[in-house]
Amino acid sequence: MTNTESSPGAVAAWFTQRLPQEWAAPAAPEITVDREEITVVLTLTAPETAEGATDAEKAAGIAGLIARFREDTREHRISIAREAEHRFRRKVAWGVRVGDTRELFTHLAVPVMTRLRQPERQVLDTLVEAGVARSRAHALAWCVRLVGQNTSAWLGDLRTAMEHVEQVRSAGPTGSSETTGE
Repeated sequence: MTNTESSPGAVAAWFTQRLPQEWAAPAAPEITVDREEITVVLTLTAPETAEGATDAEKAAGIAGLIARFREDTREHRISIAREAEHRFRRKVAWGVRVGDTRELFTHLAVPVMTRLRQPERQVLDTLVEAGVARSRAHALAWCVRLVGQNTSAWLGDLRTAMEHVEQVRSAGPTGSSETTGE
C-alpha cells in the first residue's frame, strides 16, 4: 500500500463511497485520520420534540436517537470497520453528531511517551494539585485539548500545508537507481 492510498483524502473518499447513503444524510460524514486511527462521525437529524419541550426533554430525545442508531447499525459498522482496518492498517472509531451534541462510541487512547523538564512537570503537578486533573497523564491530555481548541485554525492550516507537501513529494521523482544514475 502506498502513502497516497492511505492519505486522509483517500480514506475519506473510500468511506464516502462505502457508507450506506442514508448514513450520509443530512450531511457528509466527518472523517479524521491520524497514524493510529480513523474516526468517522455521522450527522443525524435531530428528533422532533413537542412544542415547548424543555432542554432536558430535548436532550433525552437526542440520547435516545443516538442509542438507537448505535444499536441498529452496530453489525454494519463493525463490518465496514474491519474492511477499513485491513485496507488502511488503522483502527476505526465511530461517532455521531446531532445538532450541537457530538458523541464518540469507541475510540483509542494511545499512550505517548515524552520527556519533561522540571518547569513543565510543575505545570502538570499544579493542575493535579488543584483538582483540574487526576494525574500527570490526565493533565497533559487536558493541556493538549486546550491548545487544540485555542489554535484550531492554525493547526488546520498546518495540516493543509503538510498534505500539499505530501502531494508534491509523491508527484516528484521516485529516487530509483535508474533515475539517479547509480
